[in-house]
Amino acid sequence: MKLDQRVAVVTGAGSGIGRAIALALANRGCALALADINGARLSETSAMTTGLGAYTSCHVLDVASREAVAGMPKAIAKAHGRVDLLINNAGVALGGTFEQIDEADFDWLMSVNFDGLVRMTRAFLPLLRASDEARIVNVSSMFGIIAPPGQTAYCASKFAVRGFSNALRHELAGTRVGVTVVHPGGVDTRIARDARVPESASAQEVEEGRNAVQKLLRMPAEKAANIIVRAIEADRSRVLVGFDAVVASWLERLFPVAYWRLLAASAGL
Repeated sequence: MKLDQRVAVVTGAGSGIGRAIALALANRGCALALADINGARLSETSAMTTGLGAYTSCHVLDVASREAVAGMPKAIAKAHGRVDLLINNAGVALGGTFEQIDEADFDWLMSVNFDGLVRMTRAFLPLLRASDEARIVNVSSMFGIIAPPGQTAYCASKFAVRGFSNALRHELAGTRVGVTVVHPGGVDTRIARDARVPESASAQEVEEGRNAVQKLLRMPAEKAANIIVRAIEADRSRVLVGFDAVVASWLERLFPVAYWRLLAASAGL
C-alpha cells in the first residue's frame, strides 16, 4: 500500500503509539483525521503533523460513546472526502486481579479497548469499501497472545481484538479492504501511568506497580510506529512489535499451557 496522498483515521492519537503513527504517516504524505479523548494532547499532535505538511483534522472522541462514533464518518468525509486507512489504536489499562477490580471498571475497559474498536470499524467500513485500496489496523497487544496474572480485563479485551481482526480478515478476503492486527510488546507510552487501579490498593502499591510495569516499557514509540507503518505498506496481516512480543509468541506456540510458568521462572517471579 502506497501511503502518499492517502487519508488515515488514527484513534488514540494524542500520545504514545498513536501520536508516533500519526507522525510516521505524515512523513509519508498522508492526510490525517486524528481522534483522541484528550483535546489538549490531540492539539499537540496536530501541531506536529501540520508542521510536517500533513493536512490534519482533529476530532475529540470517546470511542466508548456509541453516538460520538456514529457521527465520525460524516465529519471526516466532510473534512477529507474519503478514508483509506483506519487505525484503531485507542486503548486503556486497568491494574489489579479479577477479584480486586470491580465490574464497572472491567466494563469500562472493554467499552474502550474492544467495543470502541468494533464500533469504529462498523462505522467506517462503508467508506473504506469505497476506496480503491484500504486497510483496517487493529492494535492488540503482546497480552493478546499471552495472559499474565493481574491482567484479566486487559487480556480479555486484547484477545478479543485479535479474534475479531482475524475473523474480519477472512470475511473481507477478496475485497479491497485488508486487515492487520498488531501485537506490541513493551513500548514506552503513558498507558501504565494513566491506568486505573483498584480502590483497595494503597498509594505505595500503586506506585510500585506502575514503576514495575514502566521498567518493561523500553521500546521508543517512534520505533514501534515505524514497524507498524512499514507493515501497512507491506500489506502484512499480523505484526509483532518488539523482541519481547516475538519471544512471547513463540513460547505460547510451543508451550500453550506452561509458557507463563517458564516466563515467571526466567524473571524470578
